[in-house]
Formats: sequence, C-alpha cells, structure tokens
Amino acid sequence: MPLPDLHQAEPIPETARAEIDRLLQCGDLFRYTAAAEAPVSLLEAEFAEMIGSRYALAVSSCSAALFLSLCALDLPAGSNVLIPGFTFAAVPSAVIHAGHRPLLCEVSRNYRIDLDDFAAKLAQSNAVIVSHMRGHTSDMDEILSLCAAADIPVIEDAAHSLGTTWQGRNIGTLGRIGCFSFQSYKMINAGEGGIMISDDPDLLARAIIMSGAYEHNWRKHPMLESAFARWQNRLPLYNLRMGNLSAAIIRPQLAELPRRVRDGRRNHDHLAARLAQHPAVEIPQALEGEQRAPDSIQFNLNGLTQDEIADFARRATAAGVKVQVFGQSNDNARAFWNWKFIADLPELPQTRAMLMQACDVRLPVQLSLAQIDDIADTLIAALQERGAKPDAA
Repeated sequence: MPLPDLHQAEPIPETARAEIDRLLQCGDLFRYTAAAEAPVSLLEAEFAEMIGSRYALAVSSCSAALFLSLCALDLPAGSNVLIPGFTFAAVPSAVIHAGHRPLLCEVSRNYRIDLDDFAAKLAQSNAVIVSHMRGHTSDMDEILSLCAAADIPVIEDAAHSLGTTWQGRNIGTLGRIGCFSFQSYKMINAGEGGIMISDDPDLLARAIIMSGAYEHNWRKHPMLESAFARWQNRLPLYNLRMGNLSAAIIRPQLAELPRRVRDGRRNHDHLAARLAQHPAVEIPQALEGEQRAPDSIQFNLNGLTQDEIADFARRATAAGVKVQVFGQSNDNARAFWNWKFIADLPELPQTRAMLMQACDVRLPVQLSLAQIDDIADTLIAALQERGAKPDAA
C-alpha cells in the first residue's frame, strides 16, 4: 500500500455544508452585515467558551492576532519584544509590523525556551511572546512568574497548541493574550484564519476596533460598551477581520477537537515509541504538567554528521515520508538566521545546534496505527541505509 499523504487535511465535517450553502445563496459574507448572530460572532462566543476565556476576536490569521495583540498592549514605540529563537518567521514579523524590535532568546535541545537566557534578557524587554512551537510548551510557571515580577505582559503564540494543556489549563489562557491559527496544517482548518483570546475587556476592545470594527460595528461584540466608547475614532483600522464563510467552516470542527487531540496524541506516542528504539534518535520528553495535542513529531539525530542527516532526510522523503530538518535550508522560515529582515540579527549557538539536528514530520490526526507503523518502518529504513544501525534489542 502507498504511504499516506502527510499534507492532506481531514475532511471538513458534512455539517458545515448547510451553512456554507446558505451563505452562498444569500451572499452575506461580511461579519458585520447581520445585526446579530453572524457566523463569526457565533464562532467567537463558542471558541471562548470552549477554551475557557471571557472574550475572543476572530481575525484573518494568527499573524494578524499577534500583531493586534502587540498594538492593543499600547507599548512604547520601538519596544523590545522577547521571543524564542525557535519560532515561525511570522512572529518576529508581527513584532516589526507593530513598530517594535524582536529580541531573541536561546532555545534548548528539547525545543523549549532556555530559561537562563530568557531571564537574562527579560530586563531589556517590554513584552514577551511565548511560541509553543510545534506544541512544545516551555515551563510556563517559571516564565509567568518571572514576567509577573517584572510587570511584563505575556502573549502566547498558540498557533500549534490548540488542545494542549499546562497543569490542566488550556494553552493560550495562561498569558495576557492567546493567539491561535486555523491555517490548513493546524488542528482546525479553514485554509487561513486566526483568533485571539483574553480576559481583559479594554485590551480586546482596542483590538476589535483596530481589526476593522469601524463606525459603531463594535456594538455587535458582546462586551461592555464603555470598554469601546473611549476608543471610538482614536485608533487606526487595519482591516484584519475574518469573513463568515471561514467561520462557517471552522464552527463544526470545534466539536471534533477532543477526538483529534486524542488521535493525534495516540499516533505521536506510537511513532515516538518505535523511533526511540534507534540509538541515533532522541525524542525530548514532555515537561511535567504538559499534555500536548500533537499533529506532528520532532526528533533530534545524535552522532550523525550534517551530511548524514541531510542524506537521511533525502532518503526518507524519496521513500514517501517528508522529513524537514529545520536548519538545513537557506529559506526555512523557522531557522532564525534566515530572518534577514531583522536588523543586527544575533547569533544563538545553542538554538542553531538544535535546529541543525531537529527533524520534523507531519502526522495528520486521521492516520491509522497501521499507517503510523508504515511511516516508522520508512524512517528507520532510511536511517539504516545511511549506516546508523538499530540496537540489537
């Protein structure tokens, strides 16, 4: 049997069809046309309730959510925003778009923030974005404690972490603001789209107006009117709204999230157990209190040269399992040295060393365990072909 397409998304639930057809018939695609209960407004209420937040704002992308979060915090112009050196290029880009400077900190071999470097650079920062990259959660207890003591707001970039929990709480609800993605390769797929959450009504009011709630369209958001009125005509509009068609695609998928999280965790753990038998493979363990919701797997290759790692990735990809080695590309958007739009880009030797060994494989949650075993066989065979033999056991 051929290997599964690791970039194929799960089908959109059939229950979305009636609402999509209704919208196509009436052409009512703009979120503010209806007086109430527009699909985007319903999505915001449903998502906030699901995730455990008071307020939500659906926007055009997670990048837009990060940008609006920084704007809504009303930081001094040109502020330093501390971000991990392992994240997607959209994160430092959002910082720059908001008129600030990305300040990068080291990331450890386990893909999580190096807390010593984070603490050392925190005093230079006005805000923090914690990227739970590929769903790997850093020590949020320590990060939140350090930031609270310094009175520095925390934004959670939870693009990869919908369904992940930390000490029993949903990722995205721990900081001042949480930002999620509905891009095609995420747990919930609308092609594009994002959402930001917060318990702070004044902060969300500013973000809502800047997202494009011009004139008095902010009245259609279920928040205290006084939280909006003071900002009327005082904030620029960026028009980063979500449309009703995207919301109609997303809403039926919310009910599917627990099942997707369960299946994604099952598939990840099954493949991790298979790969961990190989002496060259290191799979970092979850932190205590972290429950991931993975739709991909990451592992380090130890004791191999860069050429051997590249050869393994080529062999696996040629056999049908796409392997991305984050650092072995001059255009990978997750390798910080490719962010040449950052002035005075720093060197992060620890993060660089990790990215040169770290392999990434997508695992769509709809895969069966038999398909996961086929993927494991393919990856192990690619390692053996390049000379790294498995343990006799």
